[in-house]
Amino acid sequence: MSLNLLTGMETSAVSVLKRAVELDQSGRFLESLICYQEGVQLLIDVLKAVTDESKKGHYREKIKGYIDRAEQIKAHVNQMKEDGKYHEQIRITEDATGYSYEAVFKPYISGSLTEAWVEDPYIRHTHQLYNFLRFCEMLLKAACKVKTIHLLTSSDEADASQQRSAMAELKDSLNAHGVTLDLQYSSTIHDREIRFDNGWIIKIGRGLDYFKRPKGRFSVGYCDYDLRQCHETTVDIFHTKHTKTL
Repeated sequence: MSLNLLTGMETSAVSVLKRAVELDQSGRFLESLICYQEGVQLLIDVLKAVTDESKKGHYREKIKGYIDRAEQIKAHVNQMKEDGKYHEQIRITEDATGYSYEAVFKPYISGSLTEAWVEDPYIRHTHQLYNFLRFCEMLLKAACKVKTIHLLTSSDEADASQQRSAMAELKDSLNAHGVTLDLQYSSTIHDREIRFDNGWIIKIGRGLDYFKRPKGRFSVGYCDYDLRQCHETTVDIFHTKHTKTL
């Protein structure tokens, strides 16, 4: 293996593990766990490529330390889930980037997830409908077998026909992918909440509508939501053994 390639692997491992420590220190345990696991795998790849025995010993020691911390986090999270006390909070600052639906929801999606409930009063206007579509696409691409997505939202009194036409089209499209969209309307809904049948509950202050309007159709962030600026909001994550049904 070339020196440049090895150096690049080391740099990647350091970057991921640095992020893991930052997330760990800020109490974002599930995200930190994912980063620890990815970083450790990168270090293992480096260890396999290194020939210097002193460096091998250094990397083995680092790997053991990160694995031990990852196991502690896993045990802590499992105990908090068992006790029904798990709560994690993510603060998205004004104009922040890196908070696509994939980035926010990935830590809480597992292979056992088959059903999702979305309560959001503002899935009405065109950009909000696209937000919900992107959320559905995220679930379809994720490492799960989602079969049903429930949506409880409010009706767009100003242009109900557009909203209902878009929902009908989305329902047919999801059905073609083996997913049922259960759609209900409420005139009194106010809270915003997303639940998965694996027990995770995600409450976003602004619901799915936390992205800012792009500066133009050919501006960075127009297509890639990881690069899209956000409004300030808070994401609260809980876990329960009891899954809510609408």
